[in-house]
Amino acid sequence: MFDRLTAILIAGLMALPAFAQSVAPQGAQLVVQESAFWAAEVEKGQMDPAPMRVPQTPLVVDLEAKGRDFGKQGGTLRTMVTRSKDVRQMVVYGYARLVGYDYDYALRPDILRDIEVVDERIFTLHLRPGHRWSDGAPFTSADFEYWWNHVAQNEELSPNGPPEVMRAGGEVATMTFPDAQTVVIEFPQPNPIFLQSLAGASPPFIYRPAHYLKQFHVDFNTVEEMEEMIDRKRVRGWAPLHNKLDNMYKFDNHELPTLQPWKPASVGGQSRALFVRNPYFHRVDARGVQLPYIDVVEMGIVGSGLVAAKSNAGESDLQARGLDFRDVSILKKGEADGAPYRTFLWANGAASQIAIYPNLNFADPVWREVIRDARFRRALSMGIDRRMINRALYFGLGKEGGMTALAKSPFFDADNLSRWALYDLSTANAMLDEMGLTTRDKSGIRLLPDGRPMEFVIETAGERQEVENALAIITDTWRDLGIKLIMRPLDRDILRNRVFSGVTMASVWYGWDNGIPQSYTPPGYLAPTDQVFFAWPKWGQYYQTRGAAGEPVDMEPAKRLMELNKQWAEVEDPAARSRVWNEMLEIHSQQQYGIGILSEAPQPVVVSDRLRNVPEFGKWAWEPGAHFGIHRVDEFFFADPELAQVIE
Repeated sequence: MFDRLTAILIAGLMALPAFAQSVAPQGAQLVVQESAFWAAEVEKGQMDPAPMRVPQTPLVVDLEAKGRDFGKQGGTLRTMVTRSKDVRQMVVYGYARLVGYDYDYALRPDILRDIEVVDERIFTLHLRPGHRWSDGAPFTSADFEYWWNHVAQNEELSPNGPPEVMRAGGEVATMTFPDAQTVVIEFPQPNPIFLQSLAGASPPFIYRPAHYLKQFHVDFNTVEEMEEMIDRKRVRGWAPLHNKLDNMYKFDNHELPTLQPWKPASVGGQSRALFVRNPYFHRVDARGVQLPYIDVVEMGIVGSGLVAAKSNAGESDLQARGLDFRDVSILKKGEADGAPYRTFLWANGAASQIAIYPNLNFADPVWREVIRDARFRRALSMGIDRRMINRALYFGLGKEGGMTALAKSPFFDADNLSRWALYDLSTANAMLDEMGLTTRDKSGIRLLPDGRPMEFVIETAGERQEVENALAIITDTWRDLGIKLIMRPLDRDILRNRVFSGVTMASVWYGWDNGIPQSYTPPGYLAPTDQVFFAWPKWGQYYQTRGAAGEPVDMEPAKRLMELNKQWAEVEDPAARSRVWNEMLEIHSQQQYGIGILSEAPQPVVVSDRLRNVPEFGKWAWEPGAHFGIHRVDEFFFADPELAQVIE
């Protein structure tokens, strides 16, 4: 018996909506048109003509059926990121996945031609005949076989064995390859999260370009060849080199073939990264025009404080990353003054715009005991004047309250939103007194059991001014609780490493990526299954490494979350899964593991006046949706591509 997720998938496959249509329109023969961008290479015989570059059964997109316009090829799209490593956003925005979400958040085949699912346990993947990597090499089941046999199960490349996506109930799946276009994955028990994992913003790449990577693998070379390569590349061994060149998500190796709409065309270490259209991309519009429409993406790497100013100056054609709600006024002013862009306000899908995470695994034993007392976390939450923050930073447009499911989710509960989230200094002070934290110093700051003042250090990534502004307001109200808030801005990578190592007392980040869960949404991010939930990094490490690192969960409410997460995977009934979700959300509301401040403040999106097919009312969500990805950037186009900036 299939659950709702599987039913949605199968229904989508049978219905073949516009997004997933894999054949030419009825009564017409699809003729794939040549791209002007690659015309010279084709004419010189350096590249096959367009009809030979797409799969025999491409993914045909009927844009009119989706309410969009057919576009023109050409032009350069400019966007910005604030760190060189964020070129990986091209994999997020490009959103080419084995299966992906459509606009209605139903799963459809994408890279795959088709998929068969039996009892959420056996997944048969059917590839598109004639599909090729960006360098023209065939994309076949051999690329899955290489990853499975020579990467996932190689102890030097994968010390912990195959990743979680290939496990169900702790047991590893099998992967077989009946022919060049078929891959069969069989789990020992149902794995209801498998397809959603494949559709993720940062997906598990269960395939690799074998023809490229074999040259760096010990299984396909002699000892002498490997030693010569290691010496020539000046690396410690073959495995570090392979791992460095093999990261499909980082998108930082321009020689690594890809299946994304655009491929890297520049070497790192520059102030901008260039990406050019993938000549072998598998999507085609219903007129026979190969996607993506846009030829080149130029990703500028700028300081975090410059994104809004440069967007205001018209230096970006598509921008949301690096912009916050506080930037809306300057963006709207630029628009009114004649700057060549529009400012859209998209819904924000995160469970909270700003959330504080007291670290339950903090290395300091005295502070750890205090932080682990739910009364302390509740008092912190009740000591936040959310209304003041909302009015000061979001013009009152945010929804005040704790971190929970958003109003558009069937699991929204107003009690969860308001529980321990109403500004009440009297009750908060009484809770801290009840904990025995009654002694204060001359300045009114409470003292810890060992006599130290309660200086609560919150570390931030230093990237969002709204976070610092909110913490500044909280500093004043927490002082009335006898707690001194100390804010410590850090580089994002340093912050994450400190949290993961247990030396961060508390941190601030966004809330859960997916604030609109459904019964078929895996609830793993509410349980201690991942170190990136900053309230329990050590518990997450323990789960992710199967006990090789981190600490086992040793608090009852968190143990219950683990039980419920397991329970969700074992049942198929949507009602039973809904009950799991409701209990997990109530536990979070009661325990305040992540202290949400407010949610649903709009996300500004800057769009060039010349750019088409960008939805005016979209949703900005990391998971599910991959930010711009679900809106299909490959379908965006310039109304006048001949006037678009030309890269020198």
